[in-house]
Amino acid sequence: MISTKLNIAGMHCASCASNIKIALEKEKAVKSATVNFALKNAEVVYDEKNLTLDQIKDIIQKTGYTVIENNEIEKSEILAAKADAALKLKTILALILSAPLIVSMFWMYKIPGSFLGVMSTHWLHHNLAFIVVFILGWQFHANAWRALMNKQSDMDTLISVGTLSAYFFSVYAMFTGGDIYFEGAATITALILLGRYMELKTKNRSMSALKKLMELGVKSATIINENGKEEKRDLKEINIGDTLLIRPGDKIPLDGIITSGSTTIDESMLTGEAIPVTKENGQEVFAATINLDGIIKIKVNKNGEDTVYSQIIKSVEDAQKYKAPIQKLADKIAAIFVPVVIVIAALTFIFTWLVVGDVGVAVLRAISVLIISCPCALGIATPIAILVGSSVGAKNGILIKNGESFEKAQNITTAVFDKTGTLTLGKPEIKEIISTNDSIYSNDKILKLAKSLAKNSSHPLSQAINNYEAKIELAEIDNFLEISGHGLTGTCKTHGTQILLGNYKLLKEKSVSREWAKTLVEKYKESEYTILFVGHGIEIAGAILLADKIKENSRAALDAIKNLGIRSVIISGDNKNSVATVANNLGVTDYLAEVLPNKKQAEVKKIQSQNEKVLFAGDGINDAPALVQADLGIAMASGTDIAKEAGDIVILKNDPEKIVFAIRLSRLTFSIIKQNLFWAFFYNTIAIPFAVFGLVSPMVAALAMGLSDVTVIGNALRIYRIRK
Repeated sequence: MISTKLNIAGMHCASCASNIKIALEKEKAVKSATVNFALKNAEVVYDEKNLTLDQIKDIIQKTGYTVIENNEIEKSEILAAKADAALKLKTILALILSAPLIVSMFWMYKIPGSFLGVMSTHWLHHNLAFIVVFILGWQFHANAWRALMNKQSDMDTLISVGTLSAYFFSVYAMFTGGDIYFEGAATITALILLGRYMELKTKNRSMSALKKLMELGVKSATIINENGKEEKRDLKEINIGDTLLIRPGDKIPLDGIITSGSTTIDESMLTGEAIPVTKENGQEVFAATINLDGIIKIKVNKNGEDTVYSQIIKSVEDAQKYKAPIQKLADKIAAIFVPVVIVIAALTFIFTWLVVGDVGVAVLRAISVLIISCPCALGIATPIAILVGSSVGAKNGILIKNGESFEKAQNITTAVFDKTGTLTLGKPEIKEIISTNDSIYSNDKILKLAKSLAKNSSHPLSQAINNYEAKIELAEIDNFLEISGHGLTGTCKTHGTQILLGNYKLLKEKSVSREWAKTLVEKYKESEYTILFVGHGIEIAGAILLADKIKENSRAALDAIKNLGIRSVIISGDNKNSVATVANNLGVTDYLAEVLPNKKQAEVKKIQSQNEKVLFAGDGINDAPALVQADLGIAMASGTDIAKEAGDIVILKNDPEKIVFAIRLSRLTFSIIKQNLFWAFFYNTIAIPFAVFGLVSPMVAALAMGLSDVTVIGNALRIYRIRK
């Protein structure tokens, strides 16, 4: 099985997406098809041995839609802009041509012989209605016909049947002396065109955040070729390892490492923060960020879909696949909605004709039923809210990797925070070096032993020791071993002596004398220090005291979490005293210390067993098991490969207040989804009976149907107003 993503033009409502999905999944070789009306694309998983990509495209085109190739995106955008302009023109003309029909309907008998009386002639009514229904509203009938040929039905089926019924009944009445309803057919078409145009404008606004995000990338870059000369190339022609020249004001084309020069970079699109970041030789820069003031050369290390920018776009698109449980019910209803409405309209016609005895009234009521029904509102209730929510998140450096996150955030009762790097800076510093015997183990000797081991490790505590400036010649190490949650061991290559760097547990495991260490642990048990013991042979050479600084906004973030009704728990592999000090400073009463990385998952599971819904926030790679175990995992991006980060949500800037924003955004988005679905169900439940009993005219029905879609989309736009 393979997966392919196709861009599709011609979809104008959720029913269109449903028709494409049904047509694709009729093929046995298609395992699944996800069609997104908002993003105008389809993702198809299929058996390539029994179905080709061209055949998939053919299925979509036979359904009445156009597949846009990747190299034709710009062309499709131009065509879409022309289609929007055409819809606006059709709407204006339809309203202008329908106006005389409406006016004459009210005044034709009151001002005989006047201009309005002339306007009331049947043939003039017919001609105006013909132009509106068959020329300006032709697309409705064409779409309905294609749906019928594919044994499907959609929103356009109801519109076409309704307007054609009114038109042809009026033609019949012209020759038999009955009442005509040309103004109904024309006005319904005009109002539905108006509704479509309003929906289009509102939907375009809902897409604005994602559109702006997608426009941030560039299509070409200046490469330094094999001859050392500058050459402009398309991004598709640039490979990993190529050297690019970036001038002030240029956007970074692809992810890469600076090999020459220094500059400041605007990374606001990545992190949501406006303050520029200084970048120097050896540091990484990312696609779509802006080089502000220096000339730099970068060596490309990620291209195509692997760049952070591409992964951000992908995360927004992937979030669209989510369907709330109630939305799945809505989809099932929408699938049978149109045939059911047609049956209700037919029964309404028969019932009214038999009871009232007026065929004209029966026709009007049946048309009202057809026109007022709105399956589109059901279909777009979730996708449009998810689109806006995930786009707002991406704009603020928060990637919603799956749409279920919006629902999961509703029920969170406990938030578990990994201490190091999430609530603290994750960059501990050496505060003090203590020797067991100054005459044997000087500070330099202790540092030499510690640095010789630490240089082989990427652990934050090891990096703190590596970063401590000291002019010391390091020893060569054999048999290096990093023991998770304990420390580092190795053998001095020159003397064959065992060297240790780690916590009290490591000393115990390696049978090193611990009396001095025990005294030191007791002395600093109430402090914020993390103690690393340095062992030489079977004795302790000394200890290094390190401390990590709490982030400035961690307290504000945890206070906000509390205000959301969520309990906070701090978890860490550090000693109890260090964790307790941080917890106390942050106003947190619950904490878990000395928890090994592989045990964090079990601790999360234990909290869940107490009927708690748990959020876990930590490192996206090292804390992966705990993030997966949690009901909602939030990864504080430790690297730049977002695809490898575990968790439902990825925070691109390691900022605890972004966690609060992510929860609030998720809760608001899901609340909007529920409101939209309630409105869609409520509207159809109330509107159809009103039409059945003649309480609304076909024209009012047409206006109500259009406003129903606009209401759902407009409600989703409220997500943009969320406060940071």
